[in-house]
Amino acid sequence: MNTLYLPLHFLLCSALCFQWTAALDSKELKTAVNIIWSSVNFKTILEWEPTPVNHTYSVDVSGEYSDWKTKCFYTKETECDVSNLLEDVNDTYTARIISNVKDSEHIEEFPYADSVPFTPYKQTKLGKPVIEQFELDKESGKLHVFVKDAVTPFAFPNNTFKTVRDIFQSDFMYTLFYRKASSTGRKQATSGTNEIVINVDKGESYCFYVRATIPSRKVDRDSPNSAEICTPSNGSNEFNLSILVAVITAVVLIVVIIIMSVIICKCRKAKAEKSKETVPLNKV
Repeated sequence: MNTLYLPLHFLLCSALCFQWTAALDSKELKTAVNIIWSSVNFKTILEWEPTPVNHTYSVDVSGEYSDWKTKCFYTKETECDVSNLLEDVNDTYTARIISNVKDSEHIEEFPYADSVPFTPYKQTKLGKPVIEQFELDKESGKLHVFVKDAVTPFAFPNNTFKTVRDIFQSDFMYTLFYRKASSTGRKQATSGTNEIVINVDKGESYCFYVRATIPSRKVDRDSPNSAEICTPSNGSNEFNLSILVAVITAVVLIVVIIIMSVIICKCRKAKAEKSKETVPLNKV
C-alpha cells in the first residue's frame, strides 16, 4: 500500500468530519416551549416540548436565595424530576431548559428557555387524602375518623420523610363531609389534626369522605376528595368486623386441628390394641 495514501485518507476523513460537525452545530437547535411545573405534595416535575431530534436537554434550576444547579444532564426526555432542588419550599425558583449537544466544542453558548417562577409552598397542589381507619364508639355515639398525612420527597436528618403537615404545620386542616346513608343531607366537621370526631345516631349507617385544605391560599386551596366510606348498617366498624372474622376463622381452625388430633390418636390406639389381640400365645 502506498505510504502516501494513509496521510491523505486521514486528512480527507478529518475534513469531512469537521464539515459534518460544523453543519450539525450550525443548525438552529430548537428551544423548549410550553414549560410547565407539575407539583403534587411537593413532588415536582418539569415538563416541556418538543421531543429532541438532533440534540438533548439539560435542566438548570435557581432560586432567589440559591445558585444554579443542574439536573437531568443531556436527556432525550421532555420531563425532569427537580423535587430535590426545591427543598426550601418558601423560595421562588426559575428553571432553565437548555438545548445542547454532548461533547460539542463548536457552540460557545447553547440556546435555552426559562420557565415562569414557581414557589412550592404557594403552588404545589394537595393530593387526594386517604382515610386510614375509623372507629365507632357505640357507647358515646361518636365516630372517629383518622386521616393519613401524605409524605413529601423531603426527609428529616434521621431519613424519615416529612409529611405535608410537617411543612404546612398549622396552615393545614381536614374537613370531613358526612351524611346518613339513608339521606342526601350532608354535614361537615373540620379538624387541625389527623383525627376528626363527630356525633352519630345509634344504629344508623353513615357515609363520609375527607378533603385537605390550606387556609392561607386564595387558589389551589383544596385537595381532591378522598374515596367515600360507609359504615355497616348495624353500626359496627368495618375494620373491627374484619378482625372479628379473622378471629372466628382462627378459632375454627384450631378446633378442627384439635378434633383431627384426637381422632388420629384414637385410631392409632385402636390399631395398637388390635395388633396385640392377634399376636399368638407363646408355647409353654
